[in-house]
Amino acid sequence: MTLQIEDRGDGRAVVEVRGQLVVSNRQALRDAVTRAIESGARRLVFDFSHADYIDLSGLGLLVSLARALEPKNGEIRIAGLNDDLRGLFELTRLDTVFTIADDREAALENF
Repeated sequence: MTLQIEDRGDGRAVVEVRGQLVVSNRQALRDAVTRAIESGARRLVFDFSHADYIDLSGLGLLVSLARALEPKNGEIRIAGLNDDLRGLFELTRLDTVFTIADDREAALENF
């Protein structure tokens, strides 16, 4: 997995995840996102348009980060899921927890 965080400067940040989000690399994502939150990011869009796999530990990390943002009135939105990943979010009912958009621009709209 590689990741890039784009700070939009207004409390919004886009977290682009490439490759696979799995147990062996989730801590790197947690650390990077935690730094962004400490720097003022409150509304995060996770862009998975270049990701091909997320295991259950990766899904758990997303939920954990969302919970960490709740006291700060923050939110996570998900963008760019392929059909398999969208099915995973639906199967685990995380589509009822996160707003899911087709792409990052749609996720950032009114956010």
